[in-house]
Amino acid sequence: MQAKTPSGKAFEQRKVFGKEKNLIALPDLVEVQRNSYQWFFQSDTDPDVRNSQGLQELFDEVFPIESYDGSFALEFVRYYVDPVVMSLDEARSRDLTWSRPLRATIRLANRKTREIKEEEIYLGDFPAMTERGTFIINGTERVVVNQLARSAGVYLSAELGIPGQESFLAKLIPDRGAWIEFDLAPGEVLSVKIDNRKKIPVTLMLRAFGIQTTDELLSLFGAKEVERDLVEDEVKGMLLAEAIVSGEGDGAVAIPKNKRLTKEDLEALWESGRTKIWVWDVDPAISATIERDNTTTPDAAMLELFRKLRPNEPARMENAREYINSIFFDPRRYNLGRVGRYKINRRLNLDTPSTERLLSVEDIVAIIKGLIRLREGNEHMDDIDHLGNRRVRAVGELLQNQVRIGLLRMERIARERMTTTPDLATAMAKDLINVRPISAALREFFGSGQLSQFMDQTNPLAELTHRRRLSALGPGGLSRERAGFEARDVHHTHYGRVCPIETPEGPNIGLVTSLATFARINEYGFLVCPRRKVVNGMLTDEIVYLSADDEDEYYVGRADTPISDEGHVLPTDGGTGIYVRHHDNTIEILPEQLQYMDISPKQIVSISTALIPFLEHDDANRALMGSNMQRQAVPLVFPDSPIVGTGIEHRIAKDSGSCSVSRRAGTVTYVDSDRIEITTEDNDKDIYTMPKFRRSNQGTIIHQKPIVANGQRIEADEVIADGQACYGGELALGRNVVVAFVCWEGYNFEDAILLSQKLVKEDFYTSIHIEEYEVESRDTKLGPEEISRDIPNVGEDALKNLDEDGIVRIGAEVKAGDILVGKVTPKGESDQSPEEKLLRAIFGEKAREVRDTCLRVPHGEGGKVVEIKRLSRDKNSEDMSPGVNEVVKVYVAQFRKITEGDKMAGRHGNKGVVSRIMAEEDMPYLSDGTPVDVVLNPLGVPSRMNLGQVLETVMGFVAMQNGWKVVTPVFESATAEDLMPYVKKIQETKYPEMRDDCKITLYDGRTGEPMANKVAVGVMYMLKLIHLVDDKIHARSIGPYSLITQQPLGGKTQFGGQRFGEMEVWALEGYGAAHMLQEMLTVKSDDIRGRLKTYERIVKGENLAKPGVPESFRVLIKELQGLGLDVEIKYSDGSFGELVLSEEDDDSGRESRRHVSFKPDSTVDSLEEDFGLSRPSKVTIDNDLFHEHAAEYSPLELHETDADKEAEVLRDGDTDLFSDVAPKKVDQGDDI
Repeated sequence: MQAKTPSGKAFEQRKVFGKEKNLIALPDLVEVQRNSYQWFFQSDTDPDVRNSQGLQELFDEVFPIESYDGSFALEFVRYYVDPVVMSLDEARSRDLTWSRPLRATIRLANRKTREIKEEEIYLGDFPAMTERGTFIINGTERVVVNQLARSAGVYLSAELGIPGQESFLAKLIPDRGAWIEFDLAPGEVLSVKIDNRKKIPVTLMLRAFGIQTTDELLSLFGAKEVERDLVEDEVKGMLLAEAIVSGEGDGAVAIPKNKRLTKEDLEALWESGRTKIWVWDVDPAISATIERDNTTTPDAAMLELFRKLRPNEPARMENAREYINSIFFDPRRYNLGRVGRYKINRRLNLDTPSTERLLSVEDIVAIIKGLIRLREGNEHMDDIDHLGNRRVRAVGELLQNQVRIGLLRMERIARERMTTTPDLATAMAKDLINVRPISAALREFFGSGQLSQFMDQTNPLAELTHRRRLSALGPGGLSRERAGFEARDVHHTHYGRVCPIETPEGPNIGLVTSLATFARINEYGFLVCPRRKVVNGMLTDEIVYLSADDEDEYYVGRADTPISDEGHVLPTDGGTGIYVRHHDNTIEILPEQLQYMDISPKQIVSISTALIPFLEHDDANRALMGSNMQRQAVPLVFPDSPIVGTGIEHRIAKDSGSCSVSRRAGTVTYVDSDRIEITTEDNDKDIYTMPKFRRSNQGTIIHQKPIVANGQRIEADEVIADGQACYGGELALGRNVVVAFVCWEGYNFEDAILLSQKLVKEDFYTSIHIEEYEVESRDTKLGPEEISRDIPNVGEDALKNLDEDGIVRIGAEVKAGDILVGKVTPKGESDQSPEEKLLRAIFGEKAREVRDTCLRVPHGEGGKVVEIKRLSRDKNSEDMSPGVNEVVKVYVAQFRKITEGDKMAGRHGNKGVVSRIMAEEDMPYLSDGTPVDVVLNPLGVPSRMNLGQVLETVMGFVAMQNGWKVVTPVFESATAEDLMPYVKKIQETKYPEMRDDCKITLYDGRTGEPMANKVAVGVMYMLKLIHLVDDKIHARSIGPYSLITQQPLGGKTQFGGQRFGEMEVWALEGYGAAHMLQEMLTVKSDDIRGRLKTYERIVKGENLAKPGVPESFRVLIKELQGLGLDVEIKYSDGSFGELVLSEEDDDSGRESRRHVSFKPDSTVDSLEEDFGLSRPSKVTIDNDLFHEHAAEYSPLELHETDADKEAEVLRDGDTDLFSDVAPKKVDQGDDI
């Protein structure tokens, strides 16, 4: 049983079976979000001394903004981030964004008169991050997911072909600007492509970058003049280092300097009697490229480069120089970025200052030299999936990229205004700056950006994991379609940085991952993880954070490497060496060679995976399911922390933000269910308020309850109130139940689960779910809608739970169809009779005709009303959408006990659906009378290879018998040797028949007979998942139809039908069930007239009408006619004719036909409004349709006609269409 007030330090009372001592505690699990947001704003730093990063860097980039003639400039001074203007609860309840105003001091400088005008400008509201690392956007909690994207830098690769025909590539990716690709092709020519345009010789680009002469170009590559013998094999293809003058004495040059020597040149030199010549000693690729390059000066190179890049523009020198400068030498257009410069320096062994962000000649030369080394086999290729080449863009950087877009738009508008403002000398800075582009960029990023996601609030673990997620998708990342196997696969650099287990099972597998437990992000955005330093075979306490690039160079041992008491590294298993990781291999080395060691076995996996006990005994596929399903566990009313834990439950509960944690030490002076007061040592009072029954994004509850008592001494950072799915300050996603692995009458076939009635009776798996229903009162053309209790044609019984305003009272029990908020909408009114005029004169607006548009509980829903929120235009005018006068939100809570059809799971991927809930006395029981709570199928274990569940069961049994809760961390779990003494004790004292493998005699609860074989019985921690049968069960008799196909809609939300597909049709054909088949394809589907007549006949108790022609057949005919084919029907007598309706459906004389059905919340009274009939239109209605039992859902068929004898229904409604039928609400999806 649970303690009434569990201690906030429950984890300290657990029995620990772990072997490794944790040298450092887990880092703050949300720091990745908080640190990045702080990096962007630097709100705690003095505005005048901020670093050039985040928002400050953007202002430094964009400002000063100069007018086109340079006479005026807008200069940035500093910015201020103001505190938030409302509470979190207020933002949530009013559907607002929780934000903080941003102000900037801007100067308008007149450079002619030296006059400066300085003023403060409001730049808009920036969404503020909560303490939990989330954002409140339009009242809902959202998370910005971290993006794992390719880093800027240079990447060397090869396109392998026939030996000697390989192509070597170098890709230079900047932070901003054109991508440049260098190619060393088999023909030995070095070419370059800029933004995937035409190839050009790389020397052309170098000349355009300012290299004056070919000699200077050659010297960049270390070319030396050497004298060589005139031997063809030695000098052919080399560049001549001196001009050869003709032997005729006229001074004419026979072979110019820097020409590449051909066979003909050599023959001419032999004939002239030369035996030696001076040549350039340089790589053949450089020689071949210089030969291919026809330019000799920088200007000629610029013109040629411009022609290649902009072939359709006139090649003038000014244009070329301006264009080349803009794409390579303008920091706004081309920027390697801090990370790009760092990666280039590191990859090519350069020492260029990190402030130098433009591409230089030295960079290009270093890249070319790298390509040549790669061709010669002296350089390694880069792996784009290596975590040294992928970096994390956290929320701050993503925000920076988005705000940059807004600021650049703002700059363009400001510059245009400087040109168009008539008297700029008298203008102020605020007249020139338009802040709307910034707000629009932020709104786009947070509201609809791919990386800003609706927060998963199913339980605290789901919240925390969502904030630690890494996604390769999103702008600038991969797409699902283009991502291949390599991008999704586990890489050796993921070790300790990215979890190899936790990833979705669907199309995003491997693209969406999770941060490992101890992983952090360094200043460049690369993932780093902690390692213990080893010096000369001696383990030290020094912790070093290594990036993937750094770690590849070292020998890194595992956390369980044997260590002596003095700290010396020992050989493994009595050998001479130890196994370590080096690059992507595991090798054996001497202990003295070891350089680093892991700090903890759990650092390989994410926090969700680290919650699975005995993880090392589970197959990875099932461990993946286990870690994913823990995030789907529903918070229970009476949760309990696991008997078999892994030791990080308390950190997850605390860091998720679900529990209240004391800010300062002190003594509890007041506590109730809503508030805790702690008096600190300074005699201050800290007050903590607790959310109660608040709805989460997924409809589960957010709720806290205190676990401290009056007068209790509290330390700083101690849990004082449990959140949902927490118990005693620890994560508690499910309950500990007694399970038996035994087949039971087929009720656990195919992973089904058999439960005891005890779990229902004692509310083991009872959860609370809150649904939100909203209604708006709007202005219509016919007048405003009203929230009112006065609803036409509704009896008093339906209004019993409504207050005087027509809103349901808190605490009322409601069921499907009950009114939650009474609302009436004005109807179009016809000319009034004298009697009606008199009534209007006496009663005023009350006598006006209205229709019922109440908010009702949807089909299949219900529960207890727990909260009402009412927003009206007079009180919250700035929050309301145009045309909305009032918004009412009703929150209905459901108390859901576990039932057949609910999905349950353990922590090892062992999932199943509850198939039967059986009386407690009929369940199997142990020899001391203890009944089993859950019966699982033993066949669920061998093929799934998740033995962890069996070991957990055994450990749980031992712990329960001893009254423990235990810690058995991942990769260092308890062993059989650890447990055997306790098993022996249980055999001696309680269950003498129990075997050493912990199998025990189980008795059938119905007969009392012992089962033939001993059974594995123990305690397992099982979860109830959010896939609940109440949300999925659905049935339809009549309902809405698709607008296009006229077939029933699909899905529970549309109140749709079950699809009777092609294969189901085959089944009926196979049985020869002709009438049933005809029914399925006509009246139950898209035979519009037929289904109408059928409904009518059923209501009247008559025989069913003959099915008509399905709408899909008519569509087919129209399609064929659209192809120019004349389609005719061949009748049984052999004659041909057009398709006509049957006699009883004959509509001869009626020219046009429209099939019409209702919109949501409409009644027949509003047909003229809904169908938008123009005033002259005359509409007639088949009298048959208006039988007094007319169907709520049946589509009406209106026939336009000009026949005078038909009754007229004009738009202003002088005739009531449905005078004898009470208006009825029509369900979602019906439409014209």
